[in-house]
Amino acid sequence: MSATAIRRTVLTASAVSLALLVTACGGGEEGGEDKEAKGGTQSSAAATKTFTAAELEKLVVATGDVEGHKITKPGKADVFAPGSVSVDKAECDAVGQVLSALPAGKPAATVQRLVVQESEASKKGMPSMEELAEMTEKEAEEATLASLDITKTMTSLWSYEADGAEQTLATLREAGKKCAGGFAMTIDGEKQQVTKVSEEKLAAGEDAVAWTVGTKQDGSA
Repeated sequence: MSATAIRRTVLTASAVSLALLVTACGGGEEGGEDKEAKGGTQSSAAATKTFTAAELEKLVVATGDVEGHKITKPGKADVFAPGSVSVDKAECDAVGQVLSALPAGKPAATVQRLVVQESEASKKGMPSMEELAEMTEKEAEEATLASLDITKTMTSLWSYEADGAEQTLATLREAGKKCAGGFAMTIDGEKQQVTKVSEEKLAAGEDAVAWTVGTKQDGSA
């Protein structure tokens, strides 16, 4: 994968803890070796190749890659429109964008996949009124929550021109530090509070940024 590609994964569920991973990968084909590192030659043009959307489609996670997960292209209801996300601190804008599955900076091309994992209880759906009537209040509450046990992961792959990937990673890393104490977001008119942004240690690709993000919404944390 070229150094101009960034892969981002945001884990979202009914829980309020999010994990974010952003990486830039080294030169050469995915899974291949860096010819320059072995003493060979590699042109700067090849090292900074900018993938097209069609090429990214071949690199993004696909059906069968993750056991027990359904992988599809996201629909309009699964993504936010550009401009629909705002933050109360300008220095946190980059963080707010990627947390909302919107690209950081200005990628030349991007693809996304929605990865869904459903528990056995969620596959059965909500309990019927008759079933709920036979349960205690606690059992009914647990059964209802279990039916909502679905984890959705929005995975994006972005391609940048020249050193765009490195610059974007640097921007994200700095934004994460400045916004460690949290900030407020408004997404499609709904307010949400990011309570913390904690950088995690991670070795992936040529460079990587990883955060654990805490959020609070409607008074819950």
